[in-house]
Amino acid sequence: MNILDIPPSAIVGQLIVGLINGSFYALMSLGLAIIFGLLHIVNFAHGAQYMLGAFIAWAMLEYLGLGYWWALAIVPLVTAALGMLLERTMLRRLHGLDPVYALLLTFGVALLLEGAFRLKFGATGQPYASPMSGGITLPFAFLPAYRLWVIVASLVVCLATWWFVERTRFGAYLRAAHENPQLVRTFGIRVPLLLTLTYGLGVGLAGLAGV
Repeated sequence: MNILDIPPSAIVGQLIVGLINGSFYALMSLGLAIIFGLLHIVNFAHGAQYMLGAFIAWAMLEYLGLGYWWALAIVPLVTAALGMLLERTMLRRLHGLDPVYALLLTFGVALLLEGAFRLKFGATGQPYASPMSGGITLPFAFLPAYRLWVIVASLVVCLATWWFVERTRFGAYLRAAHENPQLVRTFGIRVPLLLTLTYGLGVGLAGLAGV
């Protein structure tokens, strides 16, 4: 079949589907890029932390009656705090060693989290109603409002993270703390705290993507 024979509406529809899926993947991988780019840690637990964010959002709705919008505000803070606890108690001890040790540690954490949640909840997904109803009817497809929201939210979060890391003074401190920690310490900046906050930021973004 010649590509010229494909209706334009089908091509545009597939591009929209690709944009939606790409927005999910971009949001999910953003925290991983932060951790690897600034800390050079291969965070093998990132997928499990993403899962943790999703389960916390589900638990908030199931047990506390707090819906999607509350979860968007609370879950990233909870997952970031758990990530900082992991960095302070375990990952910090591996600083300066071969990166493979951090990879093995985070791989073990991922196995523990996934095993615990599989034991408690099983391997099937838990139901979570769509937080938005309605959508936009296009000539070639129906675009749900939630999917459109994901595209916009992903773009905003990615741009805001880039601006925070590249254009703010705190972001400059984060980058400098990894590139030349000795120099940064001479200015009275607590480098270990910055590294902890960086890891917490990456894990918080994983939790946000999970929601």
